[in-house]
Amino acid sequence: MKLARYTDSGGEQLGIVHSDRIFPIPGDIFKGSMPELLSQFSQLKSRLQQLTDNNCDSMSLNSVQLLAPIPQPEKFIGVGLNYADHIAETGLETPTFPTLFNKQSSCVTNPDAPIYRPHISDKLDYEGELAFVIGQYCRNVSVEDAPQAIAGYTIVNDVSVRDWQIKSPTWTLGKSFDSHGPMGPWIVTADSLDPHNLELKTWVNDELRQHSNTRNLIFNCYQLVETLSSVCTLKPGDVIATGTCSGVGVKMKPRGYMKPGDKVTIEIQGIGQLCNPVEQESEHNSFISQHPLS
Repeated sequence: MKLARYTDSGGEQLGIVHSDRIFPIPGDIFKGSMPELLSQFSQLKSRLQQLTDNNCDSMSLNSVQLLAPIPQPEKFIGVGLNYADHIAETGLETPTFPTLFNKQSSCVTNPDAPIYRPHISDKLDYEGELAFVIGQYCRNVSVEDAPQAIAGYTIVNDVSVRDWQIKSPTWTLGKSFDSHGPMGPWIVTADSLDPHNLELKTWVNDELRQHSNTRNLIFNCYQLVETLSSVCTLKPGDVIATGTCSGVGVKMKPRGYMKPGDKVTIEIQGIGQLCNPVEQESEHNSFISQHPLS
């Protein structure tokens, strides 16, 4: 099942995507946030399924604006060096323990929304990645029990500003610029696919830059749950992006950095496509305010 956040004339809502239609989830079935829906999905699944089975009220998918399924995850964690082919192109050694870093939640942006190239750097890179979303509170979870903690899967573009990434050993600054966490287009529930055998492709404009399969992950989704939950409580709505494969722009000759006017498209088998245009950030967008920019 594909669970989506979207907006239309009625405001922000949650819905189920089926074929080229979106079925709003009525308030008498569920009213709340996406993390709350994920935590209750097993109890609500049969009622949600009836919405599509009974062909309830729906809209064309093209008539709504899809939003990032988790707009402000409490934890947005990335994994570095998690495909052998990507490690080979970097010339680094294969890690024996996951390379983990934080992306600040303010970087999350919607499908089709612009990725802004910051005015302080032109080294703007893409990283197409499978991400999993936590659905239950969990701590000290074994690999065997980890599937029960995962609610579903989505696509993340772990946009990276390469010179800022290496300014700090934690990578966080170079991974957290505003608009550098495109996510979506929806969450595919964990009962619908095998996360460890999915084709992954990334295009910049019409050029295929990345192509791999999630079976090539060094540390798979369940191993990552075990590692992370041994340290901190994972909560519904936490997002973990599992790493990227070879083909990133920084390793191309000449460099294949994204530039204004480009469009980056990430496709993962069984989930769909996440597309975002690239635009230049204004040099005059600084602000100090009691309220966020509209």
